[in-house]
Amino acid sequence: MPEARVCLVCRRPLKGRADKKFCDDHCRNAFNNQLKSGKNLYVRYINKVLKRNRRVLEALCPPNKKQFKVSKERLMRLGFSLEFFTHSETDANGEICRYCYEFGYVSIEDDQFLVTKRREELRTPASARDDWMQEPLKDHK
Repeated sequence: MPEARVCLVCRRPLKGRADKKFCDDHCRNAFNNQLKSGKNLYVRYINKVLKRNRRVLEALCPPNKKQFKVSKERLMRLGFSLEFFTHSETDANGEICRYCYEFGYVSIEDDQFLVTKRREELRTPASARDDWMQEPLKDHK
């Protein structure tokens, strides 16, 4: 007697096509999400920390102000992680300004940070793609 086919997730009996593996969309999605959960775990963790850092800086930023000072202790208390940032720039004096998206921060006196919010417009992915499409191709030898 053939073995009864069951859903790979909930183990309920399957009815229908011979190659059916899941009883419904919920079980199919749960199975595929579980498969992909291990992949990119590190990237998801970094993105989570960067988003939290940005939320902290955005919450501390006074309305209509371009710059503000904040203590390292306050940043740490709000869950800010100094080890994670999106990019950095070095000024003419050799000081490194680290950025979390549009918020730049540099260490100043007595465990204080000067935070600056950039006001420049970001290009949308569509316009960036359009610009790329218009550039002539170059042969890289």
